[in-house]
Amino acid sequence: MIDDLRKRLERARRVTTPWSADETRGITGTRLDALLERWANGYDWGVHERRIAELPWVTVQAGDSELRVIHRSVSPDAPVVVLLHGWPDSVLRFERVLPLLADMNVVVPALPGFPFAAPLEGSGMSVNRIAEIVADALAALGYARYTVSGGDVGGTVAEILAAQHPDRVAALHLTNVAPLRALTADRATLAPDAAAYLDRAAHWFRTEGGYIAEQSTRPNTLAVALGDSPAGLAAWIIEKLESWSDASAFTDDDLLTWVTAYWATGTIGTSFATYVEPATLPARIHTPTVLSIFPRDIKPEPRSYAEVFLDIRAYVEHAAGGHFAAWEQPEAYAADLRRAVQLNA
Repeated sequence: MIDDLRKRLERARRVTTPWSADETRGITGTRLDALLERWANGYDWGVHERRIAELPWVTVQAGDSELRVIHRSVSPDAPVVVLLHGWPDSVLRFERVLPLLADMNVVVPALPGFPFAAPLEGSGMSVNRIAEIVADALAALGYARYTVSGGDVGGTVAEILAAQHPDRVAALHLTNVAPLRALTADRATLAPDAAAYLDRAAHWFRTEGGYIAEQSTRPNTLAVALGDSPAGLAAWIIEKLESWSDASAFTDDDLLTWVTAYWATGTIGTSFATYVEPATLPARIHTPTVLSIFPRDIKPEPRSYAEVFLDIRAYVEHAAGGHFAAWEQPEAYAADLRRAVQLNA
């Protein structure tokens, strides 16, 4: 796989546009060239692959599906936390948080369709279906009560999981409200700053949400372009990793590792499933929730908006960090997660 990858990188045809130097139009040509050169010459996937393989992976039978999870059990009496990643990342989002939760039983599912997950076959893998698979896997592991933490796709799964199984989800720790809610919120019932947030969210979707439109409506076409071209895959993913995070959140090798995770597992196409498949969200979730707000995230919500949909017990605003907060600010993320765990103490 690595030999083939390097050959493809060596043969990559550089594509220029009139805006190749404008970072507001996507990753710049200069930046991409430097990353592709590093990827082809000097980057060692084997080092990272071995580190990832050494994580405590198990495969759990979850109903009629299999779920691969990182599972670390320290004590039957320890709190149980479930960490749910999003797109365009993977379980690697939580690598820096895991050592900070050494006193807890931790489950980090590789969500179906994403890197390191069991192969995804057929359609229908919505966030609602994923929530049921996660619930079944946790039951198979013997966990009847737990705190769920996540953002992006994982945050939406967490909300649904809490609504479907209020007897199991003791508390939520989220970094955003499910984005789909902005499409159905009743502006007439919102506080002024919550209504203003809807305007900001709409502007973001118009100016930054083109990837959502393509992934949700033409996944087959896009999957070919990205699945056959490592340069295309790197451009598509790294632009998001860099623009949605604080400066210097990732080294070049960090970026390449997160991209190689998609390339090595061939999962970029299947990772679009939650964008394609319809989702159903409950009107409101009554599970006690800690909401962490990081300033460089893509659409940070005001408390008045979040409280329409969630039982917010703590609204924590941070001075730094972005969309991948568990990676960027692991200590702050872990502290807020512990606050959520304490809601059930």
